[in-house]
Amino acid sequence: MRLCVCFMLLSVVLCGSADGFGLRRAGQFVRDAVGGTWDMYRAYRDMREANYIGADKYFHARGNYDAARRGPGGAWAAKVISDAREGWQSSVSGRGAEDTLADQEANKWGRSGGDPNRYRPKGLPSKY
Repeated sequence: MRLCVCFMLLSVVLCGSADGFGLRRAGQFVRDAVGGTWDMYRAYRDMREANYIGADKYFHARGNYDAARRGPGGAWAAKVISDAREGWQSSVSGRGAEDTLADQEANKWGRSGGDPNRYRPKGLPSKY
């Protein structure tokens, strides 16, 4: 009898703490993060393809904007990728702190829901 009561109490505790909602939320966060990573890659690929002078801030803002629109996981992925890229770029490229700050400002603008077209240079093909 004691074993049965212990089993019942353990089952109630486990079912109460491992609700499906928490697992669904975690799964959605991961899906958003994967999608946000794809959005960041797509913006980078488009930037390389466009090869348009003065357009990098636009693509920074657009990638972060698209990723953050997916939800918290997408915004998290965009921040991690942006910070890692800027950290690497500032130490390797030699473009300097000023360029890094401008890129990070565009990243934050996009992640906060700001319109990426704020940074769109004149003449950039409408494909992008």
